[in-house]
Amino acid sequence: MVAEMDKVFKALADQTRRYLLDRLHERNGQTLGELCEHLDMARQSVTQHVALLEAANLISTVRRGREKLHYLNPVPLHEIQERWIDKFERPRLRTLSALKRRAEEHDMADKPTFVYVTYIQSTPEKVWHALTDADLTAEYWGHSNVSDWQVGSTWEHRRTDGSGIADVVGTVLETVPPKRLVMTFGDPSQVTFDIEPYGEIVRLTVTHENLANQADYDAISAGWPAVLANLKSLLETGHVLPQAPWEMHAELRAAQMAQNDPR
Repeated sequence: MVAEMDKVFKALADQTRRYLLDRLHERNGQTLGELCEHLDMARQSVTQHVALLEAANLISTVRRGREKLHYLNPVPLHEIQERWIDKFERPRLRTLSALKRRAEEHDMADKPTFVYVTYIQSTPEKVWHALTDADLTAEYWGHSNVSDWQVGSTWEHRRTDGSGIADVVGTVLETVPPKRLVMTFGDPSQVTFDIEPYGEIVRLTVTHENLANQADYDAISAGWPAVLANLKSLLETGHVLPQAPWEMHAELRAAQMAQNDPR
């Protein structure tokens, strides 16, 4: 963990790399050519800076046809904030952050996109099964994902408490076992799972796009890393983590479930 955080601080120490992160914050999903446009340096030098940001997990990449798109991954920055900033002046900084977020939401032209990449010691078939099997999703997600996973079918994110309540309902848009699954995630957002062999392991990329607002982006930025950490643990060790990762963000989970509770 310390070594990973050192990579983040090293990546942030350079002005050019901070500028690249600012560019992606302004408009996520840019190609390398677009990132080079306003930098007075060779493309090869920009590529090296991008590689360092990717090594620090500050940037995730997704291929769309021949293009390679770059996305800001806010998780390491969030961890720095919690470890080095929030605990010292939490109340005042939260107030300032809320004011800033409201101002940004007012000016935001494009709906935000979240991209997260994880590497799992498993096979594409087992990862696909874990994403689409109701019993397995209940084990590592705390909700059962229920569907026949055919294009056009409904899928439900059901609670495991016996209530039958679905906190999310969507439609399956694309299904290519064991490589790709696309579905709406409530309204209006959409989630894509890309499963790729990566040597002897699997690279799983989750892209959550067309989010309604910055508040939704903040919520899923906490939720996806927690769920995928539990998925990775289950597939690699046969056991979920001893503590549900999303318990660190219990207030977000409680707020989501309260919205769907009929009582």
